[in-house]
Amino acid sequence: MVAETASASAAAADSSRSSLEVDAETVFEYHKMAMPLQRPVDAVFCLCSLDVRVARRAAELFLAGYGDRFLIFSGGVGRLTRGRFAKAEAEVFADIARGMGVPDEKLVVETRSTNTGENVRFVWELLEQRKVAVRSFVLVQKPYMERRTYATFKRQWPDPGTAITVTSSQLDWRGYPDADNPRELVTNIMVGDLVRIREYPAKGFQIHQDIPDDVWDAGQRLIKAGYSSHLP
Repeated sequence: MVAETASASAAAADSSRSSLEVDAETVFEYHKMAMPLQRPVDAVFCLCSLDVRVARRAAELFLAGYGDRFLIFSGGVGRLTRGRFAKAEAEVFADIARGMGVPDEKLVVETRSTNTGENVRFVWELLEQRKVAVRSFVLVQKPYMERRTYATFKRQWPDPGTAITVTSSQLDWRGYPDADNPRELVTNIMVGDLVRIREYPAKGFQIHQDIPDDVWDAGQRLIKAGYSSHLP
């Protein structure tokens, strides 16, 4: 009887983990916009973070001919990279791009920003200071931050006529988490960003984005399961 009870408890735990994985995948896929890339564009604009795969994706696109003029890296020191990197995120990412063959003169590096809105605003300010007009971008982010990046850029970039597409490392939910981006951390962040997508338009931070009921419900179940450390 004891063995049967233990077996039933283990089966229930496995079922719960499996359902949470389905919920995590649902939220992850919602955040990915799967936008077709346009070419040519003026610049590749990479929003930096703890995930250096994003730097490689941005450099690959630039070297493949996306971005006629610049490869831009934007990111200072955020709470997830403080103590992880020895210098600003944008400098770490730019070093990766240089190592892949991107010439120094093609790099624009912004090192003050600590969130997505600042990425957008500070790059605008930097380009304005240099008297550089950029009318089209490929924005490069983590997969689970594509949608929030798009919504933030659309609200906070001062030129509404600027054309953008958003892309990320070409990974699905099962392939994305790794040692530097563990599943628990990623789940906490992307659930928090789901809430931000709902709440931030009213604060003026982002444009409105519809959230299907099944995606919102998946996020709420993940929060109830304890994935709440990155809620706004």
